[in-house]
Amino acid sequence: MLWGVPRDAPLPGRRGGRVNALIRHTMCALIPSGGALPGVAECGVDAWIVRFRAETSVMMWIGVVAGSVLFVLTPVWTLGLPVPSLWLGPERLDAHASRLGASSIYPLRQLVLLVKMMACLCWGVDPRVRAVFALAPYPPDPGTWRS
Repeated sequence: MLWGVPRDAPLPGRRGGRVNALIRHTMCALIPSGGALPGVAECGVDAWIVRFRAETSVMMWIGVVAGSVLFVLTPVWTLGLPVPSLWLGPERLDAHASRLGASSIYPLRQLVLLVKMMACLCWGVDPRVRAVFALAPYPPDPGTWRS
């Protein structure tokens, strides 16, 4: 129970909605496809976000949401364009992600790193990604830590 709300109660963004869409956009911008490697968009990102939300701590979720909101709102700072990152084309979106990830303002860079870390976890367990690196796919999660 958190603040009087049961952990399994439906919360905004738990199974979809605008929050998950912002996180998905940010994750897909940070880990795009290239060459033989699929991007995070091809790795079941929607199911990953729902599972991550169900299994993570409140503070981590707040950090990921804050990092995604920051990513969407900062093209005005990184590119000089007064539009959200949702409206950027692929080249400008890549430039925005690169500049924000290399920012000299450490707290901003760390918020984006939280989202990138989550995206890399989603990407790294995908069997197609593991096959490119000649690694065996992971077995199904037994869920033993939850019991």
